[in-house]
Amino acid sequence: MYISVRDAFRIVLSGLSPSRVVRAVAAPLVLLVLCQPLLAHEYKAGDLEILHPWSRATPAGAKVAAGYLIIKNSGSVPDRLIGVSGEIAGKTEIHEMSVDAAGVMTMRPVDGGIEIPAGGEAELKPGSFHVMFMDLNRTTTKGERFKGTLVFEKAGTVAIEFAVDAMAGSAEHDQHGG
Repeated sequence: MYISVRDAFRIVLSGLSPSRVVRAVAAPLVLLVLCQPLLAHEYKAGDLEILHPWSRATPAGAKVAAGYLIIKNSGSVPDRLIGVSGEIAGKTEIHEMSVDAAGVMTMRPVDGGIEIPAGGEAELKPGSFHVMFMDLNRTTTKGERFKGTLVFEKAGTVAIEFAVDAMAGSAEHDQHGG
């Protein structure tokens, strides 16, 4: 037997008084609105919006980890990410990963930071620009968050939290912020 969602609502709501129908429909909507700040993982600094900073869980003994995020600039003036920090690391840098024509992968610190163009964005993602956490002082596990800061040339310092995903990949995060 097939029943449409509309018919299911009609059946469920048919036995309720109008005031109970309003409460039955309104309660989940109010809950969703109230929980939205808990689900959000975005930060603002002037014209900059930092979307979903994340990292992968680290295995025992790991000395490095990487962080990823998107920075959108809705302003008319470019800004520049010039510094980063993370509470899990003794040292933190902005890095770039690239592969040359011979297929050799290199990773190096980025001198001068990363520009966030006016009206544009900069994405720090696997296989490209990223935050490099070095000299880790502890491991991270999926589901936790750790504190960090981003330092911008114009917008100043912004406190953020990196959400930790599974070790194996970024499937959950490929859908966030972009």
